[in-house]
Order: sequence, then structure tokens, then C-alpha cells
Amino acid sequence: MKSFILGIGLVLLSACAATPPKPEKTEPQPEIVLNIPSASGCQCEQDQRQEELSVTFLEKGIDALTRGDHISAVQYFQRHQRIERTEASAWETAVAIAFISTLPSSPFFEPQSSRASFERLSKQYRADMPVHDAVLLMRDSLEMFVSMLDHADELRRQADALQDDLDKREKALKRLRDLTLGSREESQ
Repeated sequence: MKSFILGIGLVLLSACAATPPKPEKTEPQPEIVLNIPSASGCQCEQDQRQEELSVTFLEKGIDALTRGDHISAVQYFQRHQRIERTEASAWETAVAIAFISTLPSSPFFEPQSSRASFERLSKQYRADMPVHDAVLLMRDSLEMFVSMLDHADELRRQADALQDDLDKREKALKRLRDLTLGSREESQ
């Protein structure tokens, strides 16, 4: 009998081990909330695509200029003028190209041409023209550049005048020496 009870116990034990346990009713687990914006709330990719579409040739030219690619910058500025066809875009393009011609590292470096362009462009500008802020900064830089050229020209004129004065003084001293030495030789 002991073996019979032991056999039934083993059969029941093996039956319990062979069948998977029934899941107990568990309380619902709280949802884990991460501090990450949901995919529906993120406009990053859309904003970036829209920003790429809204970049104008003027802004591409400014970017090329900041990278030091002067030729591409001029090409972008010219495209901007051809596409926009407004007085403001023509003025922006002319200012940007005049600015590039003030840069010694530019293949378009022509300081005197830049000065003439600036003088013409400063008369054309009106406060009500809708122009890009970076172009206004270029205009201010051009103004400073022209002012520096004028100052350098004035310093050259002053240096030339001082050199002429020095040459005259040296000639006068030489004549005075010749007269002084000549009168000493005669008296001896």
C-alpha cells in the first residue's frame, strides 16, 4: 500500500511538473513613461526638410562665402538676382559681390572697384527695402573698408608731403654745409 500511495504521489507530482502553471491574476503593470518626445510630437525631420526647401540662393551664397568658396558664392548671388528680379535682390547681389571684391583671398579682389561700387550702392539703398540682415552687415563692412581706404590714401599723401619736406631740408642743409665749408677754405 505504501508503494501504491507513493506511485500515485509520483504520478501526481509528474503531472504537476509537466503542465505549465496557470498564470495568476496580476495587477496591471504601470506604464513606464520616458522623458522622450513621442514620434507624433516630433517635427524635426519635417522642419529640417522644410528648412532645406526654404533656403534661398542668397543664403546659399552667404554659406559659401563663410566657407571661403568665393566663386560659388558669386554664382549663388547671381542666381538669386536672376530668380528674384527685384530692386532689393539686385542691390543685395551687388553689395555681396562688392564685399567679395574687398577680400584679399578672393579671386575677385579689386579694392578700387569695390570702392566705386559701394559709393554707387549707398545712394541706391532705401530704408524700406526688404534686404537680408547679412547683406546689411556686408554693406557696413564695405563702408568701413572704404573709410579705411580713404584713411590710407590720406596717410600716403601726408607721407609724400613729409618726404618732399625732408628732401627740401636735406638740400638746404647740403647748401648750407657747402657755403660754410667753402667760406672756411677761402679764409685759410
